[in-house]
Amino acid sequence: MTSLKLTDRQLDYFNTFGFLSFPGLLADQIDEISTAFEAVWEERGGGHHGKPHDGKARSCIVPFIDQNARLCALLDDAGIHGIASSLLGDDFNYMGSDGNYYVGDTGWHSDGWNPDFLHLKIALYLDPLTRDTGAIRVIPGSHLPGDTYANSLAEKVGNSQALWGAHGKDIPAVALETMPGDVVCFNHNTKHAAFGGSTRRRMFTINLCERYPEGHLDMLRGYISGHARYWIERVYGEVMVATAGPERMRHLEQVMANDGHLAELARQAKETMTEPSRG
Repeated sequence: MTSLKLTDRQLDYFNTFGFLSFPGLLADQIDEISTAFEAVWEERGGGHHGKPHDGKARSCIVPFIDQNARLCALLDDAGIHGIASSLLGDDFNYMGSDGNYYVGDTGWHSDGWNPDFLHLKIALYLDPLTRDTGAIRVIPGSHLPGDTYANSLAEKVGNSQALWGAHGKDIPAVALETMPGDVVCFNHNTKHAAFGGSTRRRMFTINLCERYPEGHLDMLRGYISGHARYWIERVYGEVMVATAGPERMRHLEQVMANDGHLAELARQAKETMTEPSRG
């Protein structure tokens, strides 16, 4: 496989602003991808925890691409692999995925706040989205722990109405309007949100990170522990592993060697929660 490689300009843009957009990157595959997306939902009972999506709250399946061989193959795609290897190194880790039907607004948040290792989200939206119909919005430069601006946003942006008299949709940001086949990626630290979305906004993500050094595997296991809220015993689904060739296995091996504690944590989570987390 010959991967796409990001340019120095793209790398500098990502490091400065915390996100990148790739219009049309998977446009020639989007029909197959959409069909596979719907197949996973049908096979899993149509919604969150086997319940049909009712349009009232987000429905989520974790892991997601792992459920379908066609979606698993996105990890091998030259474009996706190229983005990941350019930003994270050739030995990056696949950290799992989620598939979603989103509903309405999604307030400002980060998916993490990691000052030590880069975690990356690659997001695919399967419906046309504009600024006011649920397109992802990002706040450039919000991804840098220790930076005065980023730290202030992390502290305040979730309470914008009380602090600034500004609804979340009015916070200065970049709206990344997308068509099916476009790809967006961003640092997990980057503040992002969406406003005005429908009750059935389809998207799924691929989460990745740079390989953890041997001396920091406790931090990796700590990150993996967060998957317990989804009641899963291993980070990866069976199809992901069964269909993996040597190159993909390189991106699975470190997590597979460090998720043995997840089954017990998932068991404990089941005892304290009425249903698994929606995310």
